[in-house]
Amino acid sequence: MRIDAALAWAIAELHEGESPAIDAKVLLSHVLDKPQVYLFTWPDKTLSVDAISQYKALVGKRAQGMPVAYLTGTRDFWTLRLATSPHTLIPRPDTEVLVEQTLTCIASMQFANALVHNKLARSELVNSELAICDLGTGTGAIALALASELPSASVTGVDLLPEAVQLATSNAALNNISNVQFKQSSWFDNLAGEKFHVIVSNPPYIETSSPFLQQGDVRFEPASALTSGADGLDDIKHIIALAPTHLFEGGLLAFEHGFDQGKAVSDLLKAQGFVDVCTEKDYGGNDRVTYGYLSTTG
Repeated sequence: MRIDAALAWAIAELHEGESPAIDAKVLLSHVLDKPQVYLFTWPDKTLSVDAISQYKALVGKRAQGMPVAYLTGTRDFWTLRLATSPHTLIPRPDTEVLVEQTLTCIASMQFANALVHNKLARSELVNSELAICDLGTGTGAIALALASELPSASVTGVDLLPEAVQLATSNAALNNISNVQFKQSSWFDNLAGEKFHVIVSNPPYIETSSPFLQQGDVRFEPASALTSGADGLDDIKHIIALAPTHLFEGGLLAFEHGFDQGKAVSDLLKAQGFVDVCTEKDYGGNDRVTYGYLSTTG
């Protein structure tokens, strides 16, 4: 079987999926250990019997709904390539909005002014050892993206699952990022006495009764990383209630959340004393990231 014939077969097998052509190319590139451009450059190359067997097995699993990231064991996020695991959520493009907005806030004059009590000028703030915490880090995607962009920052990622901590630590080594550490913790439980300038989180935010849980890739992802109570806000409420103890005055708290949760998260932040609260949209035009600053007393 030639490469072009194999791709055509796979696309037909995956026609009921959301992205059959993309999935077919990603899986064949994985089997051949070649970039996708190779598939277009050498469409007449004949696949080995072993490659055909591997490819058919992967396409079969994908047709049953298994996420491509679990089949290949990797997912690209930001500028990084991350190993994935069924113990963690698969990093998604919309989560990059949380990274982008956090970096924008850190670079803003508003953030520098909010942290004036630390006696840091804006230029010093951006280049200083900012303390950043990523709650529920999973693969380490958010923590590693921020650490890669802010090499002078000190980034901590925490996760309830030891398997996630191990995976995130491996991803740091895979991407040669050294200004980050990962530890096991249920939210703030193992962070007693620690304070940060920035806390970010992509926590579980889906309602436990949501029909979305029976669709697409999420059927294969850990429910503990997806659902959070009847309204999907239990973990966000918990984090907001405890965050002031772990933030410096003026510090930033930023969340990824559901498309219809922007107002609810905004109201929760304001009720807890956060100011300049703002909601930003994702690449599809949906509310996706809400953040605020812990009110200063000075």
